[in-house]
Amino acid sequence: MPREFSRNQRLGNQVLRTLNELLRFETKDPRLEGVSVTAVDLSRDLSVAEVYYSLLDPNGEVEPVQDGLEKAAGFLRGKLGRAIKVRHVPELRFEHDDSAAEGQRISDLIEGALNSDSAG
Repeated sequence: MPREFSRNQRLGNQVLRTLNELLRFETKDPRLEGVSVTAVDLSRDLSVAEVYYSLLDPNGEVEPVQDGLEKAAGFLRGKLGRAIKVRHVPELRFEHDDSAAEGQRISDLIEGALNSDSAG
């Protein structure tokens, strides 16, 4: 019988939960306040984790947060290795996930179109 979730997916979910906890409670960098990990994609050999993050403020500056995450990558990887039991902790690569901001932009466009239709 096939497994419901692959090891890759289970480990990715565990990495996601652990990184969110670490960012919330363990990091002291003020640039990382209001950062939430939205998804983790692990490579097939589990050596690299693409970590997608979003900001609580969709209009916030991404560059300082990206710099803060890259600077904290070693710290986060070390803590991650102690929290989850794997032989090799994946390398963390951070990517900004702007889907929330894009969703808000589309919602605003729809709202504007509806308002202009009702006004005209």
